[in-house]
Amino acid sequence: MESKYHYSPDEKMARLIADDYRLIQVMSRFGISVGFGDQTVREVCSASGVDCDTFLSVVNFVVDGYAHADAAAHVSVSSLLHYLKQSHAYFLDWLLPSIRRRLLDGIPMRTDSVSILILKFFDEYVAEVRTHMEYEDRTVFAYIESLPSPGAKPGFSIGTYSDHHEEVSSRLHELKSIIIKYGPGDADSNLLNAALYDIYRCEEELRSHCMVEDELLVPAIVRLEKETGSRETPQ
Repeated sequence: MESKYHYSPDEKMARLIADDYRLIQVMSRFGISVGFGDQTVREVCSASGVDCDTFLSVVNFVVDGYAHADAAAHVSVSSLLHYLKQSHAYFLDWLLPSIRRRLLDGIPMRTDSVSILILKFFDEYVAEVRTHMEYEDRTVFAYIESLPSPGAKPGFSIGTYSDHHEEVSSRLHELKSIIIKYGPGDADSNLLNAALYDIYRCEEELRSHCMVEDELLVPAIVRLEKETGSRETPQ
């Protein structure tokens, strides 16, 4: 990647993590483990079997908050899909269940309390996120993986997905407001505050995840659709 990007392949991997702790999650979702010493990003990616350009496209997107004009041209679709699938597993199998446990531990559950409302709201939100991500895994990603065959899966294009891709993080704002304004006075403040902190972090990470899909994945697939002749004909 050119020098206009925040980080380059010759940067020390340890510096990336020291500069921005959020990149620990990016590294983890690409399957890169700690313990890489003073190796460069290029060396670590090579040793881990990770496409370096794709890794740096995501890293620079997370750090800068936007995708460079040619960023999508540098990504390996298979590598980016692996990252996104691992992101789904992180949210559904680890982060969201962890937040729920903290809510259960921190808030006394009484039928006449706002506690039940908080948990119900959270569970409904998680169900929405699960539906959204399972749709992506089952339909969108499966479509993308079929694209080497021209005309694969007619009737669908990445534009269809992009047009209906909502920010799944937005409803967390309402949950935060309920907890902040109406959280039970007899709750364990340390546990409830920890859950609230994780909700803020989850909202931020989900927003970034959605933006990676919209600004890196979608442009890369639009290009692939054109190359394979798989783009849906407008009605």
